[in-house]
Amino acid sequence: MALTISKNLCFLSDLSLFIAASFSSQSAKMSSQVRLSLLPRATCMFDEPVQVKVAGLRSRQVVTLRARSTDEKGVAFSSSATYRADGSGEIDLERDSSLRGSYTGVEPMGLLWSMRPDALHKRFLRTKSLNPHVVKFSVHEDVEEEEGRMLAEATNERLLIADGVMRRPIKEGNIRGVLFTPPGGGPFPALLDLYTFGGGLSEKRASLLAGRGFVVLTVALYGHDDMARNIEEVHLDYFEEAIELLKKQDKVGSKGVGVISISKSGDLALSIASYLPGVEATVWINGCSANTILPLYYKKSQLLPALMFDKSNQPADSETLIGKNFMHNPLAEENKATLVPIERAEGRFLFVASEDDLNWDSKAYVEMMVERLQRHGKDNFESVCYPGAGHYLEPPYGPYCPSSFHGVVGRPVQWGGEPRSHAAAEVHVWKKIQEFFMTHVSCDATQTKAKL
Repeated sequence: MALTISKNLCFLSDLSLFIAASFSSQSAKMSSQVRLSLLPRATCMFDEPVQVKVAGLRSRQVVTLRARSTDEKGVAFSSSATYRADGSGEIDLERDSSLRGSYTGVEPMGLLWSMRPDALHKRFLRTKSLNPHVVKFSVHEDVEEEEGRMLAEATNERLLIADGVMRRPIKEGNIRGVLFTPPGGGPFPALLDLYTFGGGLSEKRASLLAGRGFVVLTVALYGHDDMARNIEEVHLDYFEEAIELLKKQDKVGSKGVGVISISKSGDLALSIASYLPGVEATVWINGCSANTILPLYYKKSQLLPALMFDKSNQPADSETLIGKNFMHNPLAEENKATLVPIERAEGRFLFVASEDDLNWDSKAYVEMMVERLQRHGKDNFESVCYPGAGHYLEPPYGPYCPSSFHGVVGRPVQWGGEPRSHAAAEVHVWKKIQEFFMTHVSCDATQTKAKL
């Protein structure tokens, strides 16, 4: 009797091992057949979409797709979304809806723009053009409350500098920055990229625009190379020198230059267009209509005082600030001297405002500028506003940032916006900016030939 029981137990044990081994073998076989594809290729430009597809799943199988990356400061970002395969065991993010996760619905690039930092109040930083944005995509078994076994993975290398674009650090006279030149003989329109406030130098937007056919000079204002770590005033002479340097470049064919800006550099761009000659087109993104924070000088004389802010009435228990609540009103009688006289500008303006910008009251400032130009009989402008978008409108497909540390106020601030709407705005405005500059920064081929 005991022998019989022992034999039965051995049989059951062997059977369970056989079943487990068979299941493990089938599972391993299934996972080896799962394919994660990035189309049209796994390496692309930062501002290009990529089609994410999964094949080799069971019919109607539910899986979780994940994306992970690390920015240049070492901050980890990640996102996830759960999908159900079709009858053929395939998932296509251009067709299928996310059931839950970092986003829901059909969002082909959702895994990229919905990535969030592992720590609070961290903004995705990718400012050096030679460092690609590397994203690890993976497919996992759908398991509640934990990360399921990985079935497939693929790496998306998102380049900031295109093949053939020449990058040259600039340290000439007072100018500190980087010049990007497209491949080919040109002629190319010239752009001055202002991403200056907060210190240091950002190359991302400039290098991507160079890949789209512009000669772009991005400049630092402070906190870069041998420049002062902080400044107490801004001198327009610096930007005048930068424009002259840019116009002398061999492949530049435009008679004047375009200027692109965001945030505090928005009012600097307005002043450059209003006081300096040769600015044919200016893109202002989520800034102010007045000169802010620091007084503006030219030829050692003050042009504009600074519109200031007061955060003293911020609730003491608030973890983050809302910047637009503290800026003084530029239309108040005592502040009108800070308003930039944009009616002096000869070139065109593109005003871009996010309606949910919590850092500046950008839409209201656009309305002020439009009213001012019209009052002076000017029609050299166009404007676009984006509902649901926040402050940092940047080249598309980077992680959306709801809040981060602000160097000027010394605390985390809210940037505003809803991730899906913000991401859509970035795609639209990026194309619009390029079209605007191509239309309004004119090129002269004979001028370029003479330089060469």
